[in-house]
Amino acid sequence: MSKHQKLSMDDLGRMNQAEFKESEKNRIILVLDNVRSLNNVGSIFRTADSFLIEAVYLCGVTGVPPHKDIEKTALGATQTVSWKYFASTAEAIKDLREQGYYIAAVEQARDSVMLNRFEKPSKPLALIAGNEVYGVEQEVIDQSDACIEIPQFGTKHSLNVAVSVGIVLWEMLR
Repeated sequence: MSKHQKLSMDDLGRMNQAEFKESEKNRIILVLDNVRSLNNVGSIFRTADSFLIEAVYLCGVTGVPPHKDIEKTALGATQTVSWKYFASTAEAIKDLREQGYYIAAVEQARDSVMLNRFEKPSKPLALIAGNEVYGVEQEVIDQSDACIEIPQFGTKHSLNVAVSVGIVLWEMLR
C-alpha cells in the first residue's frame, strides 16, 4: 500500500448541507462585479463553500442560480453558500458599509497592496472580484477601502477571476 493513499469521501469527513448552513462562517463576503461567465460564477461558489465563506454577492450582469452552467462547476455549492443579487455593485457596497465591512477590490491599481503584504482588517471583509475583460470597475475601486493585487511574475498580466478568488481567499484564511 502506498504511503500516500488517496482518501475516500467518507475519510474526508465533510459536513452535510444542514451542518454547513448551521456552522459559523468566515466573515468574508465575495462580491462579483459584473462577472460574465456562468462557469466562473459556479467555480467561485464552490470555492466559497470550500473556505466556509459567509456569502457571495452577485452584481450587475453576473448570473444567478439556478442555472445549469453555474451548477456544472458549483457542484451543489449554490445550495449551501448564501447569496444575494444587487442590480449594481454600488448597491452591494452600500449594504456592506451599513453592516460594517472593510471593502477590498482585487485589482491591479495605482497604490494597490500586494496580497502577501496585505494586513487583514479586524472587521469583516468584503472582497470584490471583477469582470473577466475589464476587471473591477473604476467607480467600484473608488468606493473601496483598498486594492489588493496578486503578485505575478510571467508574461501574462491577469489571472482567471475564479483562480484569483481562490488565491486571495487562501491567503486571507491561512
